[in-house]
Amino acid sequence: MNLLIDIHCHLHYYSPKDLNNIIENAKKVGLACILTNGIDPKTNRVTLSIAEKYDIVKAALGIYPINRITKKANFDGSEAYKEIGWIEKNKDCIIAIGECGLDGLNKDNFCEQKKIFEELIALSERIKKPLIVHSRKAEASVLDMLESSNVKRVLLHCFCGKKSLVKKALDLGFYFSIPTNIVRAQNFKMISDIVDINHLFCETDSPYLSPFRNLKNQPAFVIESYKKIAEIKSMELNEVINNIWMNFKKLFW
Repeated sequence: MNLLIDIHCHLHYYSPKDLNNIIENAKKVGLACILTNGIDPKTNRVTLSIAEKYDIVKAALGIYPINRITKKANFDGSEAYKEIGWIEKNKDCIIAIGECGLDGLNKDNFCEQKKIFEELIALSERIKKPLIVHSRKAEASVLDMLESSNVKRVLLHCFCGKKSLVKKALDLGFYFSIPTNIVRAQNFKMISDIVDINHLFCETDSPYLSPFRNLKNQPAFVIESYKKIAEIKSMELNEVINNIWMNFKKLFW
């Protein structure tokens, strides 16, 4: 039975021709679901179209903080609020809100980031969809904002916070997705070790964070995260796969 899940990637970065091959590769290794994440108005629309085309692809729509701050494609604050309205109108076409959150590499715009993230948290509460959260160099701020909200269904994507913050997120009932570069990234090994299997997912963040230095990442490579988690936890691979499938049902269904 195909039960593998890539819970976080960005299929909008691939050409239509490459995407056909990538989806076929994913099916061959046993993926049941690929959750692709939009990051701005343009990619949100591409994300929906990809999910409509491929049966194993599901959509998450969001606003990525770096795109917001650098105003790529003339995407400013007013456009961000319009996009949140558009996401809400398309709530029946998605299974999550993401990618969204805060990015500490851009502290000069941090207040504005927080305002946008607050609106997306409120959207999650209204439409009852999980949040897929980016928190690079802003882990404590992200957890503080989420803790003060009523949102409980949260997936922390590529979380790099220290152990005390990992434990705080666990106490809040949040989930963690472990990317494929866990094969060489010590912080993700640490999280996989201390977080119970019932709060873990696997992701590729394709086309980034490849487990293979000479290859661009793709959803088919998500198996490498599963294998490493099985090794760290001294579990059978199928046991890890089945547990993460149950996590998927709890958080997204």
